[in-house]
Amino acid sequence: MTEATPTFEYDVELPPVQVAILVCPGYMPVDIIGIHTVFGTAPNATVHLVWKTLDEVVGFPTFPTRPTTTFADCPADLDVIWTGATAPELFDDEETLDFLADRGSRARWVGGNCGGTLLLGAAGLLRGYRATSNFQQKYLLPHFGATPADGNVVVDRNRITAGPLTGSVEAALYLAQQFYGDEVAREMELQAEYAPQPLFGVGRPDLAGPELTQRALDHAAVQARVYVEAVERAAARLTSVVA
Repeated sequence: MTEATPTFEYDVELPPVQVAILVCPGYMPVDIIGIHTVFGTAPNATVHLVWKTLDEVVGFPTFPTRPTTTFADCPADLDVIWTGATAPELFDDEETLDFLADRGSRARWVGGNCGGTLLLGAAGLLRGYRATSNFQQKYLLPHFGATPADGNVVVDRNRITAGPLTGSVEAALYLAQQFYGDEVAREMELQAEYAPQPLFGVGRPDLAGPELTQRALDHAAVQARVYVEAVERAAARLTSVVA
């Protein structure tokens, strides 16, 4: 965020907040839009879109994005480090995992949603924590020493994890509440007009029922297998590092 970026005004002065959001080839923009919007429009908040270089990356589905800060230039002490889902190749990328591990070791809050939660696990940041992810991949969390938990947003000490889509918004509003208090966070929810009304109301397996859920799992099986293999490799690497 630059000084020229318009922000909302509030009745109280908001404290400075430093937020770093991972963007990379194949990242899912929908998973970061909530936290990017909430803090990108907050006075005194600085949002860093971080990657190895400042070269354009293309998210998925096709979403050209220009990082604002490199790993090397990202502040060492962050209020929030965040990642959404990424391409499976990131689970083998030691530079990215080392960056997340380093900044996450000092950040006030470590957060992610959807497959980004697993990436935090691959960086060694979820061992001994309760966490969630998307329903297709949540069962993989124990590979990284995390305990799968239900809920669109799960908070365990200073770890905050969420499901896809709406999870990004809800987690961001929770963080806003922690930094700014109830009244400011309530107004942020209103400014975003966050009042979801799903068309079919089948956005969780318990709402969709077993038949639709199984069909969705079957249709995602090929993509899911690639992530399973990436998670298994990352877990083996993490185990060897810890050992």
